[in-house]
Amino acid sequence: MAMKLIIGLGNPGNEYAKTRHNIGFRVVDAFASRFHMAFDRHERDALIARGRVAGQSVMLAKPLTFMNRSGSAVSSLARAYTEGLDELLVVYDEIDLPLGRLRIRESGSPGTHNGMKSIVQSLASEKFARLRFGIRGDVYDDLAGYVLAEFEDSEEGIVVPSVDRSLDALLLFARGDLRRAMNQFNRDPSPSSEKPDAD
Repeated sequence: MAMKLIIGLGNPGNEYAKTRHNIGFRVVDAFASRFHMAFDRHERDALIARGRVAGQSVMLAKPLTFMNRSGSAVSSLARAYTEGLDELLVVYDEIDLPLGRLRIRESGSPGTHNGMKSIVQSLASEKFARLRFGIRGDVYDDLAGYVLAEFEDSEEGIVVPSVDRSLDALLLFARGDLRRAMNQFNRDPSPSSEKPDAD
């Protein structure tokens, strides 16, 4: 049976949990909570959660290899649990997008993101879906310091609803409707028309 594999990127450890760079972990944690899934297994250098969402088999994963070496865990999981890269989606932070903005793509280059560079290299392919979550805020001088810092309290008013929108987009991916997710969530929020049915 085909399984959708949704991987959030981040760094393991409590010191990184609330940082901008860990928004991928935060999104898949929220997805697990919404659909009553638990990260209760450790396989292939990742914490994983499994369940059924909208009648589909879904696996969530959080690589424990640290961001810059995410590729080894992602490629191992993809080989073991998917029949093709069209069943894989990676969620990660994007410094080139304004805070809270979402962009979903079927494929593409990794850009400047080291975690995505590692994944593309390990998979030897750019042809897999990704959800980029914008984290760009105020002007910063130190990129590494900025992404490894926590969101400001004033930013959470944007981050929280954007995480919620991410879950709706991932639900559409789980149902095999990535194109609809792209059409609905690659633009500014329009809450009245975005909410997909869970069933």
